[in-house]
Amino acid sequence: MSVNLATQLREGTKKSHTMAENVGFIKCFLKGTVEKTSYRTLGANFYFVYSAMEEEMERHHNHPILSRLYFPELNRKQSLEKDLYYFYGSNWREEIAPTVAAQAYVARIREISNTEPELLIAHLYTRYMGDLSGGQILKAIAQRGMNLSEGEGIQFYEFKDIPDEKAFKANYRQIMNDLSIDQATADRIVAEANAAFGMNMKMFNELEGNLIKAIGLMLFNTLTRKRATGSTELAPAAE
Repeated sequence: MSVNLATQLREGTKKSHTMAENVGFIKCFLKGTVEKTSYRTLGANFYFVYSAMEEEMERHHNHPILSRLYFPELNRKQSLEKDLYYFYGSNWREEIAPTVAAQAYVARIREISNTEPELLIAHLYTRYMGDLSGGQILKAIAQRGMNLSEGEGIQFYEFKDIPDEKAFKANYRQIMNDLSIDQATADRIVAEANAAFGMNMKMFNELEGNLIKAIGLMLFNTLTRKRATGSTELAPAAE
């Protein structure tokens, strides 16, 4: 039984997606204001989140549903390791620790992996589809905002094993739409995806303190005053 899960996820998370894009840290980032301390903290948080997500997907790679969405070429852990080496140096593993919000995010991934692994789909969708959709734009913003040399500190945005990101996304969404799940499961996955957006927002909110210290409250308020229309509100459903 197919319930067009990718379509339901897109429609069911539009509000959360827009809310995430209107968090102060993200609004500043999208406008080109990128502060290195906050950015590298986010990279460290992502390292713990993606490590958990990818470890749990590896554990379930023979799962009747999750196996359909098991694509190691999406994995971000090794790319993040390169970025963290750049930002923190050779002892980066001793320098980083997950923030409170990141700890909660990781704990949730571990929890659902043990109790209802199908819900991991929500986290795959929330993170990987976003990474593939906006990666090159975000890479350019980060590179310009922090005056980075080519390739330094931005490996997270490089999917070197996916030559055609647009085609990969289309295929991934089609697989999601064709998954044999019932509507009740789909509803739980959509709810989990909205929760995942909330967890990301909490991580972003934690970063605002360092950003405000770096750029000043007046500039921060200027950059974040106006609500932006979310990208999923503007983009066509087939994208």
